[in-house]
Amino acid sequence: MRIEDKVAVITGAASGIGESVSKLMAEQGVKKIAVVDMTDRIEEVAADINAEVGRDVAVAFQGDVTDSEFRKSVYDQMEKNYGIVSICVPAAGITRDDLAVRVDRETGKASIYPQENFEMVVNINLIAPVYWAMELIARVAEDRAAKGLKKWVADEHVQGTVIFIGSISSQGNKGQVSYASTKAGLEGAASTLAKEATFHGVRCGVIHPGFTDTPMVRAMGEEYIEKYILPYTQLGRLIKPEEIADAICFMISNSVVSGQLWADAGWHPSA
Repeated sequence: MRIEDKVAVITGAASGIGESVSKLMAEQGVKKIAVVDMTDRIEEVAADINAEVGRDVAVAFQGDVTDSEFRKSVYDQMEKNYGIVSICVPAAGITRDDLAVRVDRETGKASIYPQENFEMVVNINLIAPVYWAMELIARVAEDRAAKGLKKWVADEHVQGTVIFIGSISSQGNKGQVSYASTKAGLEGAASTLAKEATFHGVRCGVIHPGFTDTPMVRAMGEEYIEKYILPYTQLGRLIKPEEIADAICFMISNSVVSGQLWADAGWHPSA
């Protein structure tokens, strides 16, 4: 599927992987990108992208990705002004890392991971991206129905592509019971949507980045990164967001790529 002249939606676009993939798509000739984030920095990001490529390509939307009305309004505005959205990379995500069970050394009493934190991570990292993806599929399906088209055939070319942001933590990682659960959940969601959405000509895939130099990873602290991440990373450094963005655009533009792509820099967890 060509990125050039397509309409895209990227969430979590104010920083990290979301920002990098938005910039790269703009460089590769995307028609318009909805850059979505809950922080007001998204306006600055859109302006920077437009200045870098010398055209008005990025459209900023500030809001909560878990809000269904906000999601619908983004798609509505993009569709009305620029055409059907055919690329979605729902990259917004958070971590609330802690041990699943923690025992107080003095009292011997155990506390378990706060349920409110688990629910927050699930809402943002799993439910929201799946619904941003299904919104794209629904819009493509409606557009095809309006044109009298039914089951998609290969001669029509790919109608849409969704790339979810998984993680190497989907395999399990100490201190990340909520985060790992959501990233593993995206695998099942993507596999299911891929089987259903092919009827409408939409592809779904997952990229599993290793530890990437983003604000979320940097928030773990330099000591943690030096002790628990770099020694187990064959590449010997954090992955650059631009490297993940390049892999995402490859997954979008090469339609024979399906399923999951691991971009982990050779990271293997300690025992």
